[in-house]
Amino acid sequence: MTTLHPTVERAQALIDFERHDQARDLLARHLAEVPDDLSAWIKIGYCHLNTGQTEQARDAASQALKLAPADYGAFILRAQSLTRGAGSSWREAEPVLREAVRADPGHWLGYAMLADAVSRMSLIRHAQANNLKELPRDGLDAVLCEATNLAAKALQLGPEEVYAHEVAIQIASFALDAEAVDRFDRALLRIDPTHAEALARQTRKAARAPGVKAAEAADLYASGLAAAPDSTDLQRGLDQATYRMLRGVRWLALLCVGLAGAMLDLFAVEGKVQRELPLPLGQRLWYLVPMTVIWLVGALLRYRRRRAGVRLNVQSLIRRHRWSRIVLGQAAWAMLCALIISQVPWTARTLPQVLFWAGLAPTFATVWFDRPRTH
Repeated sequence: MTTLHPTVERAQALIDFERHDQARDLLARHLAEVPDDLSAWIKIGYCHLNTGQTEQARDAASQALKLAPADYGAFILRAQSLTRGAGSSWREAEPVLREAVRADPGHWLGYAMLADAVSRMSLIRHAQANNLKELPRDGLDAVLCEATNLAAKALQLGPEEVYAHEVAIQIASFALDAEAVDRFDRALLRIDPTHAEALARQTRKAARAPGVKAAEAADLYASGLAAAPDSTDLQRGLDQATYRMLRGVRWLALLCVGLAGAMLDLFAVEGKVQRELPLPLGQRLWYLVPMTVIWLVGALLRYRRRRAGVRLNVQSLIRRHRWSRIVLGQAAWAMLCALIISQVPWTARTLPQVLFWAGLAPTFATVWFDRPRTH
């Protein structure tokens, strides 16, 4: 094992605390005095990488390779500096990574990065060779064969490494192998239960399974967000599921309008005698019982059973999302029409019929138009 210079050890301690600027300055002073310290060149290269100075990182990697032309760490630094920043080039990184694998065939990272580079470059070469403007939806298994094998080797050498699984997922995604993506996602989540991308994919799969209702989907997304609170995909899924729940509220309001119309026999049916108007007070008040049950079971209890994250998101979405406010406004308007129809002692059916259609029409006019906003 190589013994580090005390200054390099101090720099490593600063790096461990993510104080890359201080570590870089310390290493720069050290290299001015000891320019042939390989470890210092590699560490200052990573300091440059972590502070967005990719050109300086490439220079540091070049200096390290001059000192040790077959050093695995120098190859990896060189490859990482080539794949970051504005001038990133996986094409240039691929041969460097092949050298890294030859330098240390027992390290998982070289295989994982090489699999990453080969998968990207294989698709580009395939598209260029066949004059394709976009890649086909299938038939890419042969194109990605080498990358798949390299990823499998990386997983064999580093079965607990997150990046190795991420590369395997990327390659399976390129090949449109949903089963492999699902398998790697589950393996990745066993290693890192808070991995945002894998968690989002697994949650989305569960939420979109047949028979899963909007409220259940919202709970799933809220559970995912509890583990990965910064995931925009999970937040988007929760917003969509919450909006679907709010859309369901309109149907409760429309059901109440329908019950009010049925109570007054608003529309004549052949062979059936319509009720005499006005309806007795007791009958009008009785209408409030099924209406209360509908809202208690269909909305209030359903809402209170949800996770705290879902309940908070309902309030947040109403503030943030214009269509959520429109949906609630439509439900409120429909309920107002239902109450007026059912509670006023009408002596004729003309005006209640107008209110009946006024309660239904605005909602039905938009119920299909706003459906895409749930996806």
